[in-house]
Formats: sequence, C-alpha cells, structure tokens
Amino acid sequence: MAVLEALFGSTPDAPAWGLSICRQADLGPGTVYPILDRLLERGWVRSWDEEDAHPGRPARRFYEFTGAGRHQAREALEARAARRARFSLRPTGGAA
Repeated sequence: MAVLEALFGSTPDAPAWGLSICRQADLGPGTVYPILDRLLERGWVRSWDEEDAHPGRPARRFYEFTGAGRHQAREALEARAARRARFSLRPTGGAA
C-alpha cells in the first residue's frame, strides 16, 4: 500500500523512480522492486528509462499508473481505509 501511495504522490513533471519510491514508502529495494514488477505485470503501472545521461549515477527507471491501474489502486487504498475505520470503531475492553 505504501508503494501505491508513493506512486500517487508523483506527477508528470516529477515522476517516481525506484529509489524515490523506496524512500517515500520507507521500504527497501528488495521489497519495492518486486512489488513494482507485479504492478507492471498486472498492467497497473508503466515504466520507462530516463533519456538524458547523468554522469555519476545510473539512468533512473520511472514509474506511473496506467488509467486502469490508477482506478484499481484508488479502490485498494479506499478499501484499506474503510477496513481501518471499521476496526477503529470497535469498542475495546470489557465491562467495568
């Protein structure tokens, strides 16, 4: 879910790239890149390589939602929010 939230935070002028997603999601690359691969396989995101050369670092791979992926991701995040709200409304403790 944190990866989806990081992708929602990107814009066409400032697209998300792998390590930026890791930082925003507070997850390591061993977790984030497999998630991105699954999202690519399912058609939720598309990716492309940075075109301009930047000395001193490898080219970045950018990621953004597809139209269908944005819709699916929004539904997933809304469903999670609804589950969390439902659990936070449950009474706790016993009778006094």
